[in-house]
Amino acid sequence: MNQESTYDFFELGDLTALICVDDPKLQELVFEELSALNYKLQIGLFTEDISLKLRAHTYNIVIIYENFAKQTLQSNPILEECAHIPSMERRKQFILLVGPSLTTNDNLQAFKFSVDMVCNSADIQNMMPILNRGLIRHEESYRSFNECMKMIGAVR
Repeated sequence: MNQESTYDFFELGDLTALICVDDPKLQELVFEELSALNYKLQIGLFTEDISLKLRAHTYNIVIIYENFAKQTLQSNPILEECAHIPSMERRKQFILLVGPSLTTNDNLQAFKFSVDMVCNSADIQNMMPILNRGLIRHEESYRSFNECMKMIGAVR
């Protein structure tokens, strides 16, 4: 993985992603896929680091490994942190949960864990079309709402 491709700062208009994956092989695949989509990337090193990054920046994409820091889905602190992101910010983010126990595109699992999409680890090499489909669906879901918020002046 080319660490020189990560960025410590972002500029207005940049596509940004936070990778919360500590499995080296999986992290490398995610890194390569998102780099190919021209995202500026940051890698979450540990739970406290990720928590600070989530508070400091509204990432376009957050990818969370279900067993980050040897946790389970039920005890994953990153999922817990994401559940507390204010709704105005959360609507701007696409959260993808990745792991061996998940079924790719299972909407019920995504709902259960309060994420936008789930993906089985085995499908990461096909992440680009999966992610593109999810991002399009996410944008369509919020299009009317965002237009209404702009009309009433609640957002820019």
